[in-house]
Amino acid sequence: MNHAPTSTEPFVAPAVKPRTQFTLSVLRKERLGEHMVRIVAGGGDLARFVPKDATDMYVKIHFLQPGVEYAEPVDVFALREDLPREQWPLTRTYTLRWINMDAGEVAIDFVLHGDSGLAGPWAAASKPGDRIIFSGPGGAYRPNPDADWYLFAGDESALPAIAAALESLDSDARGHAYFEVDTPADVLTLTAPPGVELTWLFRDGATPAASTALIDAVATGPWLSGRVDAFVHGERESIKALRDILFKQRGLERSQVSLSGYWAYGRSEDRFQAEKKEPIGKIL
Repeated sequence: MNHAPTSTEPFVAPAVKPRTQFTLSVLRKERLGEHMVRIVAGGGDLARFVPKDATDMYVKIHFLQPGVEYAEPVDVFALREDLPREQWPLTRTYTLRWINMDAGEVAIDFVLHGDSGLAGPWAAASKPGDRIIFSGPGGAYRPNPDADWYLFAGDESALPAIAAALESLDSDARGHAYFEVDTPADVLTLTAPPGVELTWLFRDGATPAASTALIDAVATGPWLSGRVDAFVHGERESIKALRDILFKQRGLERSQVSLSGYWAYGRSEDRFQAEKKEPIGKIL
């Protein structure tokens, strides 16, 4: 789970329910494609991290604001007792691509948008030894082993969760996975059962708000027989259109579908999170 470039609207840090905090160090950085980089972190508090049994396991990354003096060691939740809200660390939500507790490593993939946004520029500039603070984990989805086939659909923000889900499937699993990215330079090498067809769709410079590539592919693509388990996540307005396809066109039951907007085009994450309580932010 990661997000598009943020807007320039004034920032007001939202209240975040305290979770367990983990402070790690960047171990290495891997360039995955033209617009994605992987940060592998470890050490510090990772030994006490308790992973969830979910392929969409996510954490809240807390970015310290430059120019603000934070007491060391930083406790992102305790400092809220002493600092005004506008000085709280900025929070962004990211899916864990993988975690290896034996090796003491966790990987998080970041979408890059040049200088836009917060997390992308941080990831692009990060180097071994840099501090990364996150809290969590959250997440609830894991492919239903009783499903006859699987449908995955998402943009770059959903790639880590879908990739993890594909890797968790049995070798005889069937299904279709659709990925909307900007150009062929953003295609990643993924591991999936032979019976799950991977389809890459390209915006070719169109904005996520203007592109209908993912919507059209799901609406017109092959539909297998039997009971489907669907994981459909990405840009909010695109997900609303896919919601209507799955529930109205295909008649799926709510229990068959994991569906949510990970971000909204033209919104900062803080505004996006606030809108979840408003009509525009409702998916289900």
